[in-house]
Amino acid sequence: MAVLGVTAALLVWVATLLLLSLCRQAHRRWKLPPGPFPLPFFGNIFQLELSDIPKSFTKLAERFGPVFTVHLGSRPVVVLHGYQAVREALLQHKNDFAGRGEYVLFREHKHRGVTFNNGPSWKDTRQFSLSILRDYGMGKQGNEARIQREIPFLMEALRKTQGQPFDPTFLLGRAPCNVIADILFGRRFDYEDGTSLRLQRMFNENAYLVSTPWAQVYNFFESYLCYLPGSHRKVLRNVSELKAYAWDRVQEHRESLDPSCPRDFIDCLLMEMEKRQYSEEPGHSLDNIAAAVADLFFAGTETTSMTLRYGLLILLKHPEVEEKLHKEIDRVIGPSRVPAVKDRLEMPYMDAVVHEIQRFINLLPSSLFHEATRDTVFRGYVIPKGTVVVPTLDSLLFDSQEFPDPEKFKPEHFLDENGKFKYSDYFKAFSTGKRVCVGEGLARMELFLFFTAILQHFSLKSLVAPEDIDLSPIVNGFVSVPPHYTLCVLPRSQV
Repeated sequence: MAVLGVTAALLVWVATLLLLSLCRQAHRRWKLPPGPFPLPFFGNIFQLELSDIPKSFTKLAERFGPVFTVHLGSRPVVVLHGYQAVREALLQHKNDFAGRGEYVLFREHKHRGVTFNNGPSWKDTRQFSLSILRDYGMGKQGNEARIQREIPFLMEALRKTQGQPFDPTFLLGRAPCNVIADILFGRRFDYEDGTSLRLQRMFNENAYLVSTPWAQVYNFFESYLCYLPGSHRKVLRNVSELKAYAWDRVQEHRESLDPSCPRDFIDCLLMEMEKRQYSEEPGHSLDNIAAAVADLFFAGTETTSMTLRYGLLILLKHPEVEEKLHKEIDRVIGPSRVPAVKDRLEMPYMDAVVHEIQRFINLLPSSLFHEATRDTVFRGYVIPKGTVVVPTLDSLLFDSQEFPDPEKFKPEHFLDENGKFKYSDYFKAFSTGKRVCVGEGLARMELFLFFTAILQHFSLKSLVAPEDIDLSPIVNGFVSVPPHYTLCVLPRSQV
């Protein structure tokens, strides 16, 4: 009888806990946007297709509207779907949703650096980082010259393939890696350098692993899963190693710093740290500088590298587009002059192709998590401080009204009836608002110049017929990761 009494008491206790959990969720959901009813502990995790979360969000938007709530574990997440909702939230409520949602795999950067910083130092760090990047040529002559200096090295590396098949993943990554390395710590790597290859492998590995279903589940159930084996351990090791590499560069610069002659990004941040060491403003510490350098090094290398290699795969699938690009390059630049940013004004087709590549590959389909910085009333709903907010950038880039046949690669999406480049406000590949990518200007410049230079000197060849090339992106929750593939490049003089 005593055993039955204890069992009955336990059952009542469990039932009470479940009831309280359901009541708390119902109360919390009362003023939140609508959404599917969550299970205790698990939330809506079983109602999402973890291998393609953007697809799940699109289906839920059709059911609940452009602003809805899903629960990932016990945490409510407000999803914004469509141009109006995303633009209204990130521009009209830019301060309310300027926080950064937590990524436990990047916990070392939680209150440090630029990308994942959600602490009191993020505004100061971001603002000063932007001003330094502008001083060092963000969108101006300085960075154009850096990219142009790197172009001959990339062309020589491609010539060395001698028309043989190769995996372009890391070869293409060398160029953007060297451009951002020159800005951050004043150096470039030889294309055979082992350290550069090691860093790129970690960049590439992390970009893939953080987009897997396991990483997405881990992000919301970390306290239960942290002791289990899994790919999260590899990401954590990579993040730690990359941070250590950045820390070493910061220490080297600190020992050789000449305040009268700053050499690069790190020197400028160190000088600012020295000026503010007695102030109450947060963020100016060696650890914060190292995190900022690691953030910019990763983002400045891997996103551009992924876009380049996916872009070439798309052109293999569409040889007719490549042929039009060859003609435009020959007409505007010729066979030998190094491409320049000013050429973009006379090359609307190349400009359209670069934009269409970015739209089509949908690199960050669900953006990076935002977070409400205070209790906010948005479209009549109350979104509490600390709530994760997800602006679905793919819902803009694949809007069928703005981009007819959005699932097809069509440079005409960015061309008017006269063949001139046509800007679209739906093009938010770099996000928008307070958390817009700090390297947007550099990335746009690199993509135009590197694509143009490659096609100026080479024709692309594949080992399979164009119709057999699969362009289905590996899209998971947060990152569209281009697959590894084999490419051949032939000097145009030999074609």
